Amino acid sequence: MNAPANGLLLSLIRAGIIQEGQSASLLESSHNEKKGLVSYLIENDIISSSQLAEICEQEYGIPLLDLDAFELTEIPPKYLNAKLIEKHHALPIYTQGNTLFIAVSDPTNITALEDFGFTYSLHTEALLVDERKLQYAIHRLVDPTDDDFAKSMNDEAIGDIEVGDVDDARLQETAESNSDDDAPIVKYINKVLLDAVRKGASDLHFEPYEKKYRIRFRIDGILYEVATPPVNLSSRFSARLKVMARLDIAERRLPQDGRIKLKLAKNRSIDLRVSTLPTMWGEKVVLRILDSSAASLNIEMLGFDDKQKQLYLTTLAKPQGMILVTGPTGSGKTVSLYTGLNILNTSECNISTAEDPIEINLTGINQVQINPKAGLTFAGALRSFLRQDPDVVMVGEIRDLETAEIAIKAAQTGHLVLSTLHTNSSAETLTRLLNMGVPAFNVASSVTLIMAQRLARRLCPHCKQEHHIPNAELLEMGYTHNEVNAGITLYKPVGCSECSNGYKGRVGIYEMMPMSESIANLIMEGGNSLQIAQMAINEGMMTLYRSGLEKARIGLTSLAEVNRVTCI
Repeated sequence: MNAPANGLLLSLIRAGIIQEGQSASLLESSHNEKKGLVSYLIENDIISSSQLAEICEQEYGIPLLDLDAFELTEIPPKYLNAKLIEKHHALPIYTQGNTLFIAVSDPTNITALEDFGFTYSLHTEALLVDERKLQYAIHRLVDPTDDDFAKSMNDEAIGDIEVGDVDDARLQETAESNSDDDAPIVKYINKVLLDAVRKGASDLHFEPYEKKYRIRFRIDGILYEVATPPVNLSSRFSARLKVMARLDIAERRLPQDGRIKLKLAKNRSIDLRVSTLPTMWGEKVVLRILDSSAASLNIEMLGFDDKQKQLYLTTLAKPQGMILVTGPTGSGKTVSLYTGLNILNTSECNISTAEDPIEINLTGINQVQINPKAGLTFAGALRSFLRQDPDVVMVGEIRDLETAEIAIKAAQTGHLVLSTLHTNSSAETLTRLLNMGVPAFNVASSVTLIMAQRLARRLCPHCKQEHHIPNAELLEMGYTHNEVNAGITLYKPVGCSECSNGYKGRVGIYEMMPMSESIANLIMEGGNSLQIAQMAINEGMMTLYRSGLEKARIGLTSLAEVNRVTCI
């Protein structure tokens, strides 16, 4: 253990935050994930960023600065050295005489002071700041991945946008011929796209109405209106977006689909999936942001409890069988599947996936983009996979009987198959397969685990408040007498500068149903989804709602959010 990290961990041990025996494993885990110790501790909810800052201030006697009260635009640009900021996760704040003050979240980060001092020939002093606020400030000022990011935030600097895969040079020529007239539109669209990326939006909606034009972002699963530009610009907005996606700008009567590649910097680009739809007052355009660099494939970040995590890992370790993940669109199924694939992705394992679209790019996995127009369907790709000596196969979605039958045969012949369906619960997934026409015996013998999931908004740790609810109501909601008697502390959202309406980020809520002998027998006997669900509950399955109650009990989300996403 290096000395600075050792000093910080000793401080946390003295404060009672961690146990002495945890030090080595925490340091090793942060090293394996290539993260600083402070970032690792906070991201894994071992300690809050504000609590860590207060402890460090007491232990090390370094002044604590609230970055919210500091105007970032006042930082002298000459000190915004992206390489140094990336290397040390530290931000120069201001100078006073011959002293440069450096904002750090880790009080043991001595090398940051030395490097900044050597680079600018100045004496340096540390100022302690909240880690999350430091991350936000650095993100606003400079992206550590590339020096060009700061330039890309300039409206005029993001003209370097690569367009989709359709080979139609005429559209590009049209865009160039209108570039002078549409320059303000180009800049405005670019700014909206950048704002969406900055704010962590998953979707953008451009919507025309009779007397209004509305732009909305979907952030943490909720749509927010962000702009209402003049309605007379409706056609120009849709035309610009269609040009960027290489769609037919003359076709306004039929829906179209395309892609945009948004190049933010030399080493960072984001794919946008574009869908246009003719409406009464013009074309609505929806863009889905596919940012594989932002996806965390760490199983610890999914939100499993210990039992669910072990069940998922145990099933992934089996040489054959089928794992099905189910839930509505936007419930995190892709991330759950890719987290499993990432665990299996070794040099000894041949993994092939069929997807529509490919949302996350993983080196070492053979990913196939489905193209129905060219005749490449899920079923066709799956047949080809089975001739490619696979160990693990992932099918983006089982949509029809043909795909289901091939996937089940693969699972029965020594392959591990992962896929998704759109059903509301684990038990309904089995009946959906039966309704497709898959024989009950094949379902019972091939499926090994079904995982239904939802994404609930995570309460902001900076502003959440305790929410007192009478014990009688807690019992009605589903908490047990033992839990209520032991004491339950629930929280509600408030809202602050760190979050959106009291929420920041999302956490998974899961219902995991392994295929047991009794459930297999029930399927063979023609049992319905209600009977299957009751059997699974009797065997210890935690329902989606019950899993949500547990997330609320430990303070990760609110009861209102649990009710919203589980439809109770």
